Amino acid sequence: MSPDQMVFGKAWHLLVELEHRAYWATRFLNFDPKAAEEKRLLQLNELDEFQHAVFENAKIYKERSKKWHDRRISSRDFQPGQQVLLFNSRLKLFPGNLKSRWTGPFMVTRVSPYGHIELRSQYSGKRFTVNGQRVKHYLGNPIEQEDSTLLLT
Repeated sequence: MSPDQMVFGKAWHLLVELEHRAYWATRFLNFDPKAAEEKRLLQLNELDEFQHAVFENAKIYKERSKKWHDRRISSRDFQPGQQVLLFNSRLKLFPGNLKSRWTGPFMVTRVSPYGHIELRSQYSGKRFTVNGQRVKHYLGNPIEQEDSTLLLT
């Protein structure tokens, strides 16, 4: 079956081919144009049924693959004060076998309801905003925050 036949319901033919097929069909059925017409309508109906079955199977396949994919999505809820790791997508340009694509940890300072998260670097204190899909929870030891009290002696 050609791709054109699956998508558009019929294969592409030149006019000469159609004329030759019609002539061959009437000749094959002993010059009975009524029988040729009925046979051609039956073929068109079968083609419509086949096309409907193809679309139905494609729909079922899409539904199953979406269900499979949605089952494997883990929800990530971030709260201010949590530590996260940031995915570095630019590391693909410089591949290394032992390089990790996750950097951090970073502190979450603000979470937007629209999916972006404001992070603060633990070392430089710089704040920046990233897409929430680029971060994941940091499961290591929490970093102790330093006290900035002055001791007068």
